[in-house]
Amino acid sequence: QVQLVESGGGSVQAGGSLRLSCVASRDSTSKYYMAWFRQAPGKEREGVAIIDKDGKTRYTDSVKGRFTISRDNAKNSLYLQMNSLKPEDTAMYYCARGDGSYISGNVFAEIGYPYWGQGTQVTVSS
Repeated sequence: QVQLVESGGGSVQAGGSLRLSCVASRDSTSKYYMAWFRQAPGKEREGVAIIDKDGKTRYTDSVKGRFTISRDNAKNSLYLQMNSLKPEDTAMYYCARGDGSYISGNVFAEIGYPYWGQGTQVTVSS
């Protein structure tokens, strides 16, 4: 069973930065695409950033230029560097692992992610 554990959330002021981390229980990151999702209060969960087996990344429009997804396969870890944070970035952030090396089409369709972490809260104040 794959377990994903997120950390790094917290409370920051607008314009600040946070770095989220996600550690997998075993070598389950290098061969798969992985992503960060978030869910704000009263809203549906949405995809934020994805990285595939080869390191190709994609982002939802609202975070382009501010967030960077990366991975360290030697540490079975996934990261999300978040800069220039805005109050609308406030949400629970989830790490998710896909079921293959690559994904096409709707890259943030949750059906493509069988493994999820418990989430880490990010709160951005104005």
